[in-house]
Amino acid sequence: MSFGVFGPGRRNVAGPFRLLLCLIAAAAIAAACGSETQVTQEPTNVPSPSPTAGGPEATSPSGSSGLADARVELEQVAALAQPLALAVRDGDPALYIAQRIGRVVALDGDGAEPRVVLDITDEVSLGTEQGLLGIAFSPDGEFLYINYTDTAGHTHVTEFAFDEDGADEGSRRDVLFVEQPFSNHNGGNLAFGPDGHLYIGLGDGGSGGDPLGNGQSLSTLLGKMLRISPRPSGDAPYGVPRDNPFVGRDDARPEIWAYGLRNPWRYSFDRETGDLWIGDVGQGSREEIDLEPTGSPGGLNFGWDRLEGTLAFEGAEPPDDAIPPIFEYPTSDGCAVTGGYVYRGTDIPELVGAYVFGDFCNGRLQAFTVRNGRAVEHRDLGPVVQSLSSFGEDADGELYVLSLSGQVYRLVRA
Repeated sequence: MSFGVFGPGRRNVAGPFRLLLCLIAAAAIAAACGSETQVTQEPTNVPSPSPTAGGPEATSPSGSSGLADARVELEQVAALAQPLALAVRDGDPALYIAQRIGRVVALDGDGAEPRVVLDITDEVSLGTEQGLLGIAFSPDGEFLYINYTDTAGHTHVTEFAFDEDGADEGSRRDVLFVEQPFSNHNGGNLAFGPDGHLYIGLGDGGSGGDPLGNGQSLSTLLGKMLRISPRPSGDAPYGVPRDNPFVGRDDARPEIWAYGLRNPWRYSFDRETGDLWIGDVGQGSREEIDLEPTGSPGGLNFGWDRLEGTLAFEGAEPPDDAIPPIFEYPTSDGCAVTGGYVYRGTDIPELVGAYVFGDFCNGRLQAFTVRNGRAVEHRDLGPVVQSLSSFGEDADGELYVLSLSGQVYRLVRA
């Protein structure tokens, strides 16, 4: 399978990222380095999550009052080799960009050349949808976490101590290791939640149609959103928060936070409300955006592979507990959803509270708001980005758009 194809059962598309997104979903079949996990206390010295929004059925008010009037354009800030993820570090003005080829660079602004802070290019596989796929900094900025596929095609979530000079390669430590059953659906995104825990999105194992039945199985990490405390816990490389929904169940992996996901390529937390937004790439009929409101106890089932969006996929009846997407659209209108962010910046007041996202194939920047639990005011924002691979958010809540073709843009008011 080549990087120009998004995955089995999907149409061929232009550009290398289609395959990357599908590969993104398959990254979690094995346990962490063969070590036993341990349940840990909640972390200390992290921001408190926002007040609950009333449970999984509720959604936060969008806060947007002028989406119809929003006028935006793109301002290019860098040109890099295959940028895939953007992260910021507490107290640090730089933007950090992960390049698929295996390099992390810092953009210091003012026209400065990109500064390499980590280079693992010799260790990264670049077949199909593989590569360096995600980065995140710990809330205190002391550690950098990366998600990449090694030369055998397996997934690593790896930790480095980090300071103003970059990653300390001598501090390197594997947190999570995941064998890959197929060459696509590797997942790859990393994000720390407002609770201070690390969320890891993993796809269903790849191939097409979830042939291993991983999406609905609680005995595997594939097709899941994981929630862990990434620092060592006893003899284990990471801990499991004691309030994870499946802790204590013999038939379920305790790391699982949510399940029934096919390929959660990009997801984010609303910095104001704490809501979790997930862009889940579809099989061939529906692209979907899922929403987990802040205050949810976890354990939500987003339906795959019994459902693709709101459409039946496998089996006569959908799961009784399936959570429908907050927004979906036909795959024929694009090819692979690229999850984004709720805009909380100040440069574009009309956009505040709207969820901004796109699609890798059609490249259109789009947005909608949520009212009474429903997506409303959906519209194209105007700009089109070739091979739209990811979004990012800086410390001020301003949004960035990444193209696998090389461009890094900032979204600005037109």
